[in-house]
Amino acid sequence: MKNYLLLFAKGIAMGAADVVPGVSGGTVAFISGIYDELLRSIASVPEALLQLLRGRIVKAWQTANATFLLVLLSGILTSIFSLARLITWLLAEHPIPVWSFFFGLILVSSHLVAREITRWNWTRFACFVLGIAFAWWITVASPVQWGNDPLSLFMAGAIAICAMILPGISGSFLLVLMGLYAVVLGAVKTLDIAVLAVFAAGCLVGILSFARLLSWLLARWRDLTLAFLVGLMLGSLNKVWPWKQTLTWRTDSHGQQTPLLQDNLLPAQFAQLSGQDAQLWLAILLAVGGVVLVLGLEWLAGRKQQTPGAIE
Repeated sequence: MKNYLLLFAKGIAMGAADVVPGVSGGTVAFISGIYDELLRSIASVPEALLQLLRGRIVKAWQTANATFLLVLLSGILTSIFSLARLITWLLAEHPIPVWSFFFGLILVSSHLVAREITRWNWTRFACFVLGIAFAWWITVASPVQWGNDPLSLFMAGAIAICAMILPGISGSFLLVLMGLYAVVLGAVKTLDIAVLAVFAAGCLVGILSFARLLSWLLARWRDLTLAFLVGLMLGSLNKVWPWKQTLTWRTDSHGQQTPLLQDNLLPAQFAQLSGQDAQLWLAILLAVGGVVLVLGLEWLAGRKQQTPGAIE
């Protein structure tokens, strides 16, 4: 029971991260040491479904690692429905401290993931640079307007859900870039079953296929894949930099103006242009807090692995 509660808490952390544009639940999965198991479990779902159709219920449950997935998913959904409003409010009212915390968290997380790379050479470095460039491009890309036809919604679901399990890439931010963020949120708000069904189908196909691909890449070319993922995490820091100047705005599903394209500023520039306090020392304190939190979780995970009979 203790291990399930810990897994549930990890799901809550993943859900909270997915709510924040620019932060991925995949990053939290990496931090908490469940990333590989998550990918393997999702990738095994198609095989488990085949076994279920043959009447092998127990075998299907074991193959999909269904207990792990259900407990984790329960934590994610609990977080989204309970913490989303709080996190959204914190981002609106106290953006600098919140972004600073996530900046420190992602920065130290990328270091911990990089430590798993056994040997660096030019191919790994090339994947690392490619990851940085890709994530950076995502954070500065100009939004486009996809259609809201079934094919576009299906593809958007597949792309967004893949991003949610990819460290450093935010699925909600990709929906903004595709011009479908308001469409999907509007469908959720009005319970538009037709739109939600097509979007969910894309999510299902996307996560099953991408999890299998990513799991295969980690098994076959682990160092190269990890180098790319570290690059993604570092490249995403451009999105979570605390001091920003908003260049363009968008209208959300509630009819409110929210930032779309932003430019990063130094703390002194931010204070000069906005006339607001840069909150530099508070930002540093919370960034250090994010670092300490991740290192503390790693230390606890290390102690847990050393404990005889501990279950991951």
